Amino acid sequence: MGMHGFLFPGQGSQAVGMGRDLAAASGAAREVFQEVDDTLGQRLSKLMFEGPAEELTLTANAQPALMAVSIAVLRVLQHEAGLVLPDRVRLLAGHSLGEYSALAAAGVFDLATAARLLRLRGEAMQQAVAPGVGAMAALLGVTFDDAVAICDEAAEGQVVQPANDNGGGQVVISGHAEAVDRAIDLAKARGFRRAMKLPVSAPFHCTLMQPAADAMAAALAEISLGAPSVPVVANVSAAPEADPARFRPLLVDQVTGTVRWRETMATMAEAGIDSFIELGAGKVLSGLTRRILPESRAMPVGSPAEIEALLAQL
Repeated sequence: MGMHGFLFPGQGSQAVGMGRDLAAASGAAREVFQEVDDTLGQRLSKLMFEGPAEELTLTANAQPALMAVSIAVLRVLQHEAGLVLPDRVRLLAGHSLGEYSALAAAGVFDLATAARLLRLRGEAMQQAVAPGVGAMAALLGVTFDDAVAICDEAAEGQVVQPANDNGGGQVVISGHAEAVDRAIDLAKARGFRRAMKLPVSAPFHCTLMQPAADAMAAALAEISLGAPSVPVVANVSAAPEADPARFRPLLVDQVTGTVRWRETMATMAEAGIDSFIELGAGKVLSGLTRRILPESRAMPVGSPAEIEALLAQL
């Protein structure tokens, strides 16, 4: 079955009903949801299972919720199938907030700490920029260099930057709403396939997020970080990281920096990983994997049935 890499999804993968079947089927999953609910003093699991979608989509809810589903899947694999991460998995990586899920999975910090950090991260990212000031857009059919050139030309003294280098010709840009609009017009004028605004509430992963980065720096200074059981390929370095002292600056830089997902996947492939397992809600990262590394296997694992299918292969 080759070498496995575990991937942890980011914002946009949330959907009402996520984790519900898992909680119904597994005590290990229920414990995760209960602990996150208790830590945040909120019935976040009820919001995940029943909605409403508008409330689940709020950044401060979506971030800890997505992490909770990912860790619930992992706990089921660990408790009910005896999975030991270092035995079966060579590297971990998570997309944006998913990096916190990966670090929790690797034991760098515990579940409650991950939930608290992501609640703070969601609130800080939401508050960093007034509503309507910022925007994000997806450019399709572009290389990363194309996107950089478009952003450079569209900025005109404002901020617009590549936020996510997702690979497969998809680059998400972020910044001032007017600059993002100019970038969309430029991309279309240059004949690129598609450029479209994203339905997000704030311009993530650009320098406008500096207040949120400062908030994360303060919060991360207060917690102790352990060594990961499996190295984590960080968003901003696109390199396997195993030194606990590195994770603080990496997580702070990640708030304003580019998520280097295309290079992250290349790093994992170079390490010999040919089987990518996406733990948690949705199948966004599995889709990206198929585009970036068409020779490799990609498998979303978020439901009891998908866990059974994975166990049959492991």
